[in-house]
Amino acid sequence: MQKKKPECLVSVVMGSDSDLSIMEEATKALGEFGVSHELYLTSAHRTPERTTAFTKAAAKRGVKIIIVGAGAAAHLAGVIAAQTLLPVIAVPINATSLQGLDALLAMVQMPGGIPVGTMAIGKAGAKNAALLAIRILALEDEALQKKLAAYVKKMADDVERKHENLKLK
Repeated sequence: MQKKKPECLVSVVMGSDSDLSIMEEATKALGEFGVSHELYLTSAHRTPERTTAFTKAAAKRGVKIIIVGAGAAAHLAGVIAAQTLLPVIAVPINATSLQGLDALLAMVQMPGGIPVGTMAIGKAGAKNAALLAIRILALEDEALQKKLAAYVKKMADDVERKHENLKLK
């Protein structure tokens, strides 16, 4: 009897293996919330057929959201968004002398009709991409809503605790 592979709700895609240290922030956040996810490496420019095959199969495999990290020209998120109806969340990566600004502009300047939600450059952007994906998934998952509410409360409690610590000094 073959074991069925667990459903993967979020695919975290990178244009290069050098993006892994940034995109791990997304996988860490997804893991903390118990959201099933995968890592996938493909390039809009170096492996266009692989990118298309991945994109065309994603929804059929149960993927609900695709998070894409890329640097430089950063066309990967747009290429994927042009080939799927799934939400695509982009993470610009600092990979050139332009410090990620080139990737950010490539991602936010999509033509009308090809939406790509774009986060901040780097690790904060990768974490927020995961949290946005979690918020989207939580719209139809009460258990995930509760985890998200607890996470937000913990952040607020941490600020209160830090404020109290300031008063003691």
